[in-house]
Amino acid sequence: MGVVVPLESDRGEGSDAVERLTELVGADMDRVTDLILSRLASQVEMVPELAGHIVESGGKRLRPMMTLAAASIVGYQGTDHVKLAAAVELMHTATLLHDDVVDESDLRRGKEAARKIWGNQASVLVGDFLLGRAFKMMVEVGSLKALDILSTSACVIAEGEVLQLATTKDTRTTEDAYLQVVNAKTAALFAAATEVGAVIADRPDSEQAALSSYGRNLGIAFQLVDDALDYSGRQATLGKTVGDDFREGKLTLPVVLAYRRGTADERQFWERTLRDGDQNDGDMEQAIAIMESHGCLDDTIGRARHYGAIACDALAIFPESDMRDVLISLVHFCVNRSY
Repeated sequence: MGVVVPLESDRGEGSDAVERLTELVGADMDRVTDLILSRLASQVEMVPELAGHIVESGGKRLRPMMTLAAASIVGYQGTDHVKLAAAVELMHTATLLHDDVVDESDLRRGKEAARKIWGNQASVLVGDFLLGRAFKMMVEVGSLKALDILSTSACVIAEGEVLQLATTKDTRTTEDAYLQVVNAKTAALFAAATEVGAVIADRPDSEQAALSSYGRNLGIAFQLVDDALDYSGRQATLGKTVGDDFREGKLTLPVVLAYRRGTADERQFWERTLRDGDQNDGDMEQAIAIMESHGCLDDTIGRARHYGAIACDALAIFPESDMRDVLISLVHFCVNRSY
């Protein structure tokens, strides 16, 4: 087993990765967007209105671009990657709609969340509609293995949501339990998105596994940074209100580390604010101060770099190419976002 070398902490590195990836897969991504918009059609007027609100609300659309990139890096010559990428994006969009209802979020990608405009019930039902559209496109592709991978990831994501509910407000949550949630809730779709690119190209198992590993470890790194940003980032960077995790009582890694490393008084603070939901003015600032005193945010980013390095190593079996370079730069971008 090789030794994983952590990624360097240069925050500028990889800053143009998304732009470069967009250029490489731009033509296919335009087809993905057109396909998604065409599949939002419905005789029920609210369905395309609500779905269009979140689909067109921005976001980097990393997951579908990763499907397109994975197909490219293995030399796929067909057109089914476009449908699979569209399916991946619709799956992700459905989870966002469901997440905002569960988390009672007011913002999504810097805009008013759909649930605030159309209500919780409509958001959940339109999310289900998008999942149905996604699975229909998977079936149209005709790859049973791709269908199995993506449908399994949908189940795992749902399990991750339930597991997160079980750990919310529970100060006994361990780092292992936290990572189990991240693996299911976030990394599973990243892994599936990249793996299916090699599956439809009928590439060897080693290449399918490598792309799955790349996606999974990138997804873990992405979520770790997101969790750190919630205590140290800017609303414009996150596309959501800074401190949402704290207000919702989520036991993300920075909190798990702070609780384990803290004094008795600091543990009582976490139990009052997160377990009991008794939060006062200034508590968010105190939470950040506790985290910083124990190095929790830096260590969370350090773990993200570790998983990012694993993601980069997974691409070593592929020959050098512009696409491989961009996918490695994408890891640096995700790990070194502003925080």
